[in-house]
Amino acid sequence: MKYLKKGLKYTGLFALGFFVFVLLYLAAAWGLSRIATDRESDAAAEVSIYIKTNGVHTDLVLPLHHGSEDWTKEFRFANTHLKDTMSVHWLALGWGDKGFYLETPQWSDLKFSTAFKAAFALSTTAIHATFYNVMAETKSCRRIDISNRQYQRLIDYIKNSLQYDGTGHVIPIVTNANYGDADAFYEAKGSYSMFRTCNTWANSGLKACGQRACFWTPFDTGIFLKYP
Repeated sequence: MKYLKKGLKYTGLFALGFFVFVLLYLAAAWGLSRIATDRESDAAAEVSIYIKTNGVHTDLVLPLHHGSEDWTKEFRFANTHLKDTMSVHWLALGWGDKGFYLETPQWSDLKFSTAFKAAFALSTTAIHATFYNVMAETKSCRRIDISNRQYQRLIDYIKNSLQYDGTGHVIPIVTNANYGDADAFYEAKGSYSMFRTCNTWANSGLKACGQRACFWTPFDTGIFLKYP
């Protein structure tokens, strides 16, 4: 009985500590996401990019061709099942936990082990690349006009998030876990965690190119509040 009481005591303390941690985490996520970084005010509107959410995850959407940057040199159509490539004009990129991307096509497929590894930076990451024919502003998709100089900084930020093989090319992930005919996965740098999520990555991309962003956010909501 003595050991049972002690066990129940420690279990209760752990549960209380976990509950307090979750509350503090959510409070920090809400508060810090409402603090905005300023947009650079002296930049011309020369390139249109988009931010796009599926309700949970934010992608950065870039023109497939602009200036000297041709994204198809690395994110190749051959890595997808696309049949009509002539109509493609946009590339959406998202960074995230590799296990989530490849093993959790639906929330019902989520395993505890996958969620645990993702939360505590115990697994690798991937870039999810999706081709689009057209982009249009909606509640879940916002256009942002930036300068060529800012766009180059965003390009550098994205390229620094990818892994490369010995010949200097990005590394495609061979998988049947694609979401459709127009997407593919690539090896990425860094570790996903509850403090550095897919939305944190997208938010940092906006900061890198001098756009309005959250001080910190693990969720997409804070980002899109900056672009009503």
